[in-house]
Amino acid sequence: MNGLSKDSVSFVEIDESGESQRIDNFLFKYLKGVPKSHVYRILRGEVRVNKKRIDQTYRLKLGDLLRIPPIRVAEKHEIEETHIPAVEFPILYEDDAILAVNKPAGVAVHGGSGVSFGVIEQMRRARPQAKFLELVHRLDRETSGVLLLAKKRSALTAMHEIMREGNSDKRYFALVLGQWKNAKQHVKLPLHKFDTPQGEKRVMVREDGQASHTIFALQKSWPEFSLLEAQLKTGRTHQIRVHLSHLGFPIAGDDKYGDFARNKVLMKQGLKRMFLHAYSIAFAHPLTGEPMRVVAPLAKELEGFIARLDAGASATK
Repeated sequence: MNGLSKDSVSFVEIDESGESQRIDNFLFKYLKGVPKSHVYRILRGEVRVNKKRIDQTYRLKLGDLLRIPPIRVAEKHEIEETHIPAVEFPILYEDDAILAVNKPAGVAVHGGSGVSFGVIEQMRRARPQAKFLELVHRLDRETSGVLLLAKKRSALTAMHEIMREGNSDKRYFALVLGQWKNAKQHVKLPLHKFDTPQGEKRVMVREDGQASHTIFALQKSWPEFSLLEAQLKTGRTHQIRVHLSHLGFPIAGDDKYGDFARNKVLMKQGLKRMFLHAYSIAFAHPLTGEPMRVVAPLAKELEGFIARLDAGASATK
């Protein structure tokens, strides 16, 4: 937000990117760097919509004229923002409502928790002309694959409804340690989130946790590994990783819930990341209703590791 200065009133006409938003949420984003307490203070006294006073629950309408009093945005935030690199991640699908990218492993989806910026901040930097760009859902930093973004608020709202109602189909590939037995297996284990003494977020199976459901289907197996397809029926934090670890089949390369000694060996064998990839998501287009399926091919380093397993299996025959 660079348009504000100390000594001038700002007027903002609400376009589609702000339509239907509560005014307090709109101002938090528009006045980046301004404390929330100050935003609420000006809302109570000096902010006007179409020359009228409103309260914090007012939802903005297309064409509303918003008056914002003189205010100063924190300079620290402005400086930090200039250091965000502009990055266009590999695009899997794009139209005027949604955008699907193939997120690489090791990149956070957004800034926070010790990360200065992520996919969304870099994409916004690469597309300064974009009026609206928001994450539809999230992927773990260590996970690669399909990540959906919305280019319109109406698309974002519709996609959230689709996912909340369970009308999307998310599938992942996971390489696990051990020989998985069942061709198809439903896993329903409740998950509980907690903080470690070091302040890191973790998840564990616990009776009073949130209901969680994953369907695993065996794709291929080797003497020491199994390749599984994981279909999410719920979308809990670290769900696939914790379900598999709890069952005794940790994901290869998982640095939070995996077999740390084996991970060191795997790194020497060429697997330098967690083998979890969001390869497919299916849903009805949020605006047209057209059935869609977006697929992200396996990353080259994962394909290469599978090829080495195949070569090793052939050599021992």
